[in-house]
Amino acid sequence: MKPVSVIDYRALAKKRLPHFLFEYFDGGSYAEATLRRSTADLEIVALRQRILRDISTLDLSTTLFGQKMALPVALGPIGLAGIAARRGEIQAAKAAHAAGIQFCLSTVGVCGLAEVADAVKQPIWYQLYMIRDRGFMRSLLELAKEKRVAALFFTVDMPVPGTRYRDNRSGLAGSPGIKGSIRRTWQAMRRPGWAWEVGINGRPHSLGNVAPVLGKDSGLDDFFAWMRNNFDGSVTWKDLDFIREIWDGPLIIKGILDDEDARLAASVGADGIVVSNHGGRQLDGVPSTARALPSIANAVGDKLTVLADGGVRSGLDVVRMLALGAKAVLLGRAWAYALAGGGGAGVSHILQLIQAEIRVAMALTGVTTIGEIDANILVPPDDRRNAI
Repeated sequence: MKPVSVIDYRALAKKRLPHFLFEYFDGGSYAEATLRRSTADLEIVALRQRILRDISTLDLSTTLFGQKMALPVALGPIGLAGIAARRGEIQAAKAAHAAGIQFCLSTVGVCGLAEVADAVKQPIWYQLYMIRDRGFMRSLLELAKEKRVAALFFTVDMPVPGTRYRDNRSGLAGSPGIKGSIRRTWQAMRRPGWAWEVGINGRPHSLGNVAPVLGKDSGLDDFFAWMRNNFDGSVTWKDLDFIREIWDGPLIIKGILDDEDARLAASVGADGIVVSNHGGRQLDGVPSTARALPSIANAVGDKLTVLADGGVRSGLDVVRMLALGAKAVLLGRAWAYALAGGGGAGVSHILQLIQAEIRVAMALTGVTTIGEIDANILVPPDDRRNAI
């Protein structure tokens, strides 16, 4: 397979996807300052190269929420991923499980929880937003229990959708009705491979988890209208009691960027948090995960499991995030690009590359297990100019 990095798969995804879909996966909110910082701040995290250490045996495995994983990596939730490739969430979940890691399905995935769980025949992770209709929420949580979901990720940083100007310009969200439909159809026709493989043969495109409330023959316009009207902006920490009444498995709060919020998550009994700025797609101008992570990890210590996402494009970035305080990393755009560019085989290839890159980074920093990766392998900030 020709592509050799996430960047290569991004270029391939741009060629294969209709313009409005590529812009959706690739873009951020407002001026995209946080989106840019997410990668830039990781790139300047300097590692200490160590020599003459026995690195003949490297163990890349870790344990998350009682489950052993081959890598400190999982595929994070991505909305609409199922139209990056034919039944895309299923392809990605199978690739993840084949690599010995976990896959987290988005509330707004194209493939529903039952479809993905039945297809992969192994427990997956599930991401959920708080929705105004508590009866519908209850049904989703009960389905998660029925399908033996291994962990629930409750996303809290989207009480209202962020303003994503790229989506408006591309026709995904800024041109409702027939005008927007025509724009999207024209863009799809300019990508005949995608139009045939996904647009025609990848149906249904009904956002399986929320299809019961969207109604029959609903489209993207209906989805964005539903999202604006049904994501619950009144949610507080007390609403976690509602989730806990139904869900008794591991509960992870996703979307933490503040030390105090991390401590509150620990105080209400969460099992973990994801330090995340929603891929730079919500409030522009907030810190990158790389900036926010060390302080948050120090604030909660061992009270809960700290995961992170945002800006990770390689196995080297994974090691950087672990050194900054995360126990594991959720991949986002990295697997979305790979899925769009190469289907499930592309996701498998990216995971192989990330595994190889983690292995090299561990060897050259002199650590042999994931648990050894901490701030000791970082060049202190005052010394970083000497590492350039």
